[in-house]
Amino acid sequence: MDLFNKDPKPAPTIMRDRSINDRIPDGLFLACPYCGAQSYSKQLGPFRVCQNCGYGFRLQAHERVDLLTDSFDETNADLKLGAVTFPGYQEKLDRARQQTDLQDSILTGIATIGEYRFALGVMDSYFIMGSLGTITGEKITLMFEQATRDRLPVVLFTASGGARMQEGINSLMQMAKVSAAVAEHSEAGLLFIVVLTDPTTGGVSASFANQGDITLAEPHALIGFAGKRVIEQTIHEKLPDDFQRAETVLEHGFIDAIIDRRALKETLAQLIGLHAQEVR
Repeated sequence: MDLFNKDPKPAPTIMRDRSINDRIPDGLFLACPYCGAQSYSKQLGPFRVCQNCGYGFRLQAHERVDLLTDSFDETNADLKLGAVTFPGYQEKLDRARQQTDLQDSILTGIATIGEYRFALGVMDSYFIMGSLGTITGEKITLMFEQATRDRLPVVLFTASGGARMQEGINSLMQMAKVSAAVAEHSEAGLLFIVVLTDPTTGGVSASFANQGDITLAEPHALIGFAGKRVIEQTIHEKLPDDFQRAETVLEHGFIDAIIDRRALKETLAQLIGLHAQEVR
C-alpha cells in the first residue's frame, strides 16, 4: 500500500532536432505588426497587405514604384554624401545602399499613370529607417524645383523615423529647405499629394509630410512626431492603443482619407486628373 510513496518516474527526454531551423525558410510566415495575425508570405501578394486588418507591410521604394506607376524615369540618382566623420556611419550607409539599391533614403523621378505625368518621390524605410539626411532633402528639393519649372503635380510617399543624427545640423536644415521648395510649388498653383505610410514620424512629419494639398494615409500607419512612450513619460498618462495611428489622425482632421494600398493607383489617377482639368 505504498502506492503514494513511490518516487515518480522521470519524464522521458525529448531530443530536439536542432537542424530543423535550417530547413525552414526565413520569412515563410509573417506576423502583422498591427493585429498580430500570421500570414503565409506568398498569400500577401505583391501589395503585401494583411488579409485580416488591411495593414500594408513595409515596401521598398522600387517595389512601390513598380506597383504604382506605368512608367518611371529616375532623377538625381547619383547624388552622394561627401566624406563622413561620425564613427561607423560610412559602414551603415554602405549596408543600406546594398540592401535598397539606393544612394539615400528616397527614390525620385518623373512618373506616369495612364495619361497623367507627375513628379514622384518614395521614401524607403529600409534605408536607415527612412531617416532624413542631407541627400534625401536635396533630392526632394530638386524634385519640387523641377516640378515647378515643368508645371507638374507632385506625389510624395513618406516613411521616416526622423532626421538623421549622424549628420547633425545638416539633416535638420533639410526640413526648412524642402518646405521652401514646397511653398514655391504651391504658389505656382500646382498640386502636392502626400501619402503617409508606416511610419511617418519626427522631423519629416513636422515639415513637408504635413504640407500637402491633399493628405492620404495607408491603413493603420503610425503617424506622429515624438514616440508614444516619450509622450507618456512626459505627460505621465497612459495613451490609447491606437494613438498616432492613421484612423485616429483622420478622426482628428489631420489627414483627408485612408486609402487601401491596392486602390492607391486609381485614387491618385483620379486626383491628378481632376487637378489637370482645373489648370487647363
